[in-house]
Amino acid sequence: MAVVAAVFQLSGLLGQSRAQLGQSMLSGAHSEEGSARIWKALTHFIVLPGVGLSMLNGFLKSHHAEHGRLEFIAYPHLHIRSKPSSWGDGNHTLFHNSHVNPLPTRYEDE
Repeated sequence: MAVVAAVFQLSGLLGQSRAQLGQSMLSGAHSEEGSARIWKALTHFIVLPGVGLSMLNGFLKSHHAEHGRLEFIAYPHLHIRSKPSSWGDGNHTLFHNSHVNPLPTRYEDE
């Protein structure tokens, strides 16, 4: 208790109110400017280069040799449909890709 009283007396001498002193102690003694400067530095030196490296990785991977398509095997448990899709002829989904997604019987372009 004596330590708390000494802190409050010291804060009165320095011209700070008790609320201001408590707030600075709770915030870890970091000012708003210092905190903003830290986050700005993290953004510029860690996040932005990380995003750039991720974009470069995706770009380089997209230019890799394309893999061949897998052979279509009509397994009975695939393509079980209780009702047709809401668009098109009922066999195609909204994001249907004819090269990758087969219909229930075969690939479209075979």
